[in-house]
Amino acid sequence: MKPQPVSPIELAIFKSAVHSIAEEMGAALRRTSISPNIKERRDYSCALFDRHQRVIAMGDHMPVHLGSMSHSVDAVVKSLKLGEGDIAILNDPYAGGTHLPDITLVLPIFIEGVDGPSFYAASRAHHADVGGTFAGSMGPCREIYQEGIRIPAIRLVVGGETNTEILSLILHNVRTPEEREGDLDAQIGACRVGEQRLKDLVAKYGHAKVNELSDGLLAYTERLVRAELRKMPAGRYEAEDFMDSDGITDDPIRIAVAITFDPDAGSAAIDFSGSSPQVAGSINAVYPITYSACFYVFRCLLGDDAPVTAGMMNAITVSAPAATIVNARPPAAVAGGNVECSQRIVDVLLRALAKAAPDRVPAASYGSMSNLTVGGWDERFHLPFTYYETTAGGMGARPGIDGIDGIHCHMTNSLNTPVEALEYAYPFRVRSYSYRKGSGGAGEFKGGDGLIREVELLADAQVTLLGERRKFQPYGLSGGMGGEVGLNLLIRPDGTSEKLPAKCSIYAKKYDLIHLETPGGGGWGVPEIG
Repeated sequence: MKPQPVSPIELAIFKSAVHSIAEEMGAALRRTSISPNIKERRDYSCALFDRHQRVIAMGDHMPVHLGSMSHSVDAVVKSLKLGEGDIAILNDPYAGGTHLPDITLVLPIFIEGVDGPSFYAASRAHHADVGGTFAGSMGPCREIYQEGIRIPAIRLVVGGETNTEILSLILHNVRTPEEREGDLDAQIGACRVGEQRLKDLVAKYGHAKVNELSDGLLAYTERLVRAELRKMPAGRYEAEDFMDSDGITDDPIRIAVAITFDPDAGSAAIDFSGSSPQVAGSINAVYPITYSACFYVFRCLLGDDAPVTAGMMNAITVSAPAATIVNARPPAAVAGGNVECSQRIVDVLLRALAKAAPDRVPAASYGSMSNLTVGGWDERFHLPFTYYETTAGGMGARPGIDGIDGIHCHMTNSLNTPVEALEYAYPFRVRSYSYRKGSGGAGEFKGGDGLIREVELLADAQVTLLGERRKFQPYGLSGGMGGEVGLNLLIRPDGTSEKLPAKCSIYAKKYDLIHLETPGGGGWGVPEIG
C-alpha cells in the first residue's frame, strides 16, 4: 500500500523541532567549550541523522562542515558497531572528514524496543591545534602525515565512559592538551543534548511517526530543489577560476566545472573534469569538501525557511575525478582544501550558475579565509599556546544590492574574535582593526570592502599564513569590476617591513606586527561613469 502523505502542518512543526535540537546542540557546545576559536568564533557545527545516516536537521553553523558531515557518519557506521552509550571520534579526511583540525564526534541514538541505532547526533569543531609540523596544524605541508594526528573512526566513549587510553593518545600528540580535552568534552555534551532531545521527540510522537516525518522532510526538500531546477534553462554551463598557488610552487591551479540542467527531470549534473591534478602543497580538497560546496550553492537557491536535509542532493549528481585538486588521494596534504579550495569551488560554481540565472547570482566574494595561526610560549601562564583564526573579507555585490563589508561568506559562517577576547587569551595586542576602504569592486552595485588587521606579538612565536586571492582578483559580474587582492606584511619594531607570501610559516620576534589586508568582493553591473 502506498504511504499516505504527511500532513503539512505536522511536517512544519517537526521541521522546526529537529532544527531547534541542532541549534541547542550548538549552543551547548559553544557555552561549554574552552578555546576562543569555538567559543567566540563559533567554528563548529551540529546535525542530526536518521537511521540511514541521512541528515534530517542542521544547525545554522558552518557550511563546509555540514554538507560533508554525512560522509563522516557513514564512515563511522561502516567501521564500527556502536552500542548504547558509545561515541565515535574521527578526523580522517580520507574517511569522510575535511581536514585534521575538524574533529567529529558521532553518537548513535537507541530507542527502547528497536534493534540498532534509530538516529545519530554529530558535532564537529575546528580544534586550534592537532599537532603536526606547524603550530595550529594549518601550515604549508607536503603530506598529510605532517599536518597532525590522523584519527580513524574509533570509540572515544564506550558505554558512557570515556576511553582514557584513546584520549591520552590524542592529547599526547597536540600542543595544547588541556584546551583540546575541554573542547572534546563540550562536543560530547552537545551530542548528548541531541540524544536526549530526540528521545523526547520520540516519546511525544512515537518512533514510527518520527521516522515517517523524517522521511517526509527529506522528500519535501527534494521537491523544493527539483522545483527550482525546473526553472533553470536547459543546457550545459561552464566556468573556471584559479587558485594562486599551492605554496610550494607559484603555478596557478585550475578549478573547472560544468553544470548541466535538465529542467524536464528537475535535475542537475555537476562535473569537475578539467580541474588540475592534486598538488604538492596543502590546498587539496577531498571529495566531501567538493560535495559540501555543491550542497551549499544549491541550498542558496531555496528560501530561508526550506528544511536543509539529505533530500537536497537527490536531484543532483557530483562528479569529481580522482587524484585532482577537487578529489585528492592520500597522502596529499589537505589542510587548506577545507578553507581555501572550498571557497574557490564555490566561486566557480556560482560563476557557472550565473550564466544560467544571471539575475540571481552574486559576484565573487573575497574568496579566502586568510587563515592566521600563531603558536609559542605564553609567559603569563607558563604554558604553550596556539591561536587560529580565519579573517573576514568583502562580500560580492548582488543583483540590486551592494556587498557587505568585512563579513565571513560562503563556506565559513564564523564570527571575528573580539579584540578583548583575543588579548585576554593570547600574548597579543591588536594595533589596528578596520575596514579596507575602496577594496570592493566598482559596479552598479559595489562589492564589499575587506578588512585590515594588525596583531602585535608579545612573545616570540611561529606564525603561519594560509591564504588565497593574493594574485587573482575576486571576479565581478554583469560588467562589475573585481575586488582588490589581499596583502600580508611583517612589520618590525624599527619600522621596516617584509611582504609575506600567501602561504608561509615564519618565526617572528616579540613586538613584530602581523599586518593582514583581506580581499574585497567583486562588483555587480556596469559602474556609472563620472
